[in-house]
Amino acid sequence: MNENPSSGATLRPLSVGNVVSAGIRLYRTNSDVYLPLALVAYLWIFIPFYGWAKYYMISGLMSRLAFTELIEQPETVGTARARVKSKLWYFLCVGFQVGIRLLGVYLLGAIAIGLISGIFSSIDPILGAITIILSSIILIVFLIRFFSRFFVAEIPLAIEGNMTGGESVDRSWQLTEEAVGRIQIIAVIAFLVTLPLVALTGYLPNILFLVLAPDFAASGLATLISVLISLVGGILVLPFWQIIKAVVYYDLRSRQEGLDLQLRDRSF
Repeated sequence: MNENPSSGATLRPLSVGNVVSAGIRLYRTNSDVYLPLALVAYLWIFIPFYGWAKYYMISGLMSRLAFTELIEQPETVGTARARVKSKLWYFLCVGFQVGIRLLGVYLLGAIAIGLISGIFSSIDPILGAITIILSSIILIVFLIRFFSRFFVAEIPLAIEGNMTGGESVDRSWQLTEEAVGRIQIIAVIAFLVTLPLVALTGYLPNILFLVLAPDFAASGLATLISVLISLVGGILVLPFWQIIKAVVYYDLRSRQEGLDLQLRDRSF
């Protein structure tokens, strides 16, 4: 990987724009490293449990590589892989913990919306409909803010030593406590950066199939082509998001713990 992409300039707290631009720069400079890893990660995702664990581990590996570039202690893929491979099942644990928590909050919110809207609907159907719309918007906003607390959930596990999956999730919760708004803005900007590619590879094929060949669109071959194109989009986007997470993690630590950013697993 590039020996010095940051040139020492990023070793300080970053603005929202600088977080995204740093992510773009790291991706562009080291795309030949990240894209093969993303391809392997997506190939593993089709195998339940073990494959999912490998997917999360490789995703964390990409974030580790980006972080080591930022602190000017770059690692090779082999060295970084050796650091994270023993934590394979912890990465899967992180994915399940975050997923279960988000699902739990969503279900509780949906139940609350159902109960409240039911009460208001019994009074006035229009009032009930308005309640559902407003409550749904509130729930979406809350879910986004809640998810922001887990935005870097797997990154401490990939970078810091002697850490379990649960501890990594807790570390994310701690680091993001005062930065929810910034993380949301960063996520929105990063999403807008990837939106053209996501739209092109994720939605356009289906639209073209429906418009140009309605009968063909229903066939298994059309579905396979659509999945493959979407897979290509995922491979291209995954490294960018993992780099962004690494930069956000770097920024959170630099703001809260000063500039003495070292890899915590040097004792391994």
